[in-house]
Amino acid sequence: MKATHNPPTAQVSPADLLRMAALYLRQHGWTQGTYYATTDTLTSPACAVGAIGMACAGKPVLHPVLLSSVDEDIYHQSIAALVDYLDAFAPVFHVDEDGHLLDEHTSPYSWNDDPARTADQVITALEKAADEWDRLHTQGGENR
Repeated sequence: MKATHNPPTAQVSPADLLRMAALYLRQHGWTQGTYYATTDTLTSPACAVGAIGMACAGKPVLHPVLLSSVDEDIYHQSIAALVDYLDAFAPVFHVDEDGHLLDEHTSPYSWNDDPARTADQVITALEKAADEWDRLHTQGGENR
C-alpha cells in the first residue's frame, strides 16, 4: 500500500454504536442521574445515552453539537433506535395530573434514571435495540 493510499473505512451503523455502548457499560460501569459519573476520565461509568456518546466519540460527550456532522448524525440515529426499541418493548410514558399524555415517546433519560432500573436491564436494552435496528434495516448483512 502506498503512503498516499487511503484504505476504505466501514460505515458505523446505529446498531454498531448501540453494541459498543453496551460493551462500554459492561467494562466501565453504569450510572444514573447524569451522563457520566465524572468527566475527568475516559473510563467513567455512564448512563445509556452517555455510553452511546462514549462509543461515538471515544470521550465524554456533553454537547453533541461539538461532534463532527457525521458523528452527530449517527449519535442521534442511535438514540432514536434506542427510543424506538423502548417504545415498542419497554414503554414509559408520562401523564399529567389531568391524564393527558405529555410525551408520545419513552425518554431514554427517564427510563435510565428509574430507581428500579438495573445496569443489566440497560445493557440488555442497548443490545436488543441494536438487534431490532439490524432486523429492520439490514438484509443478509447489507443495508436495505
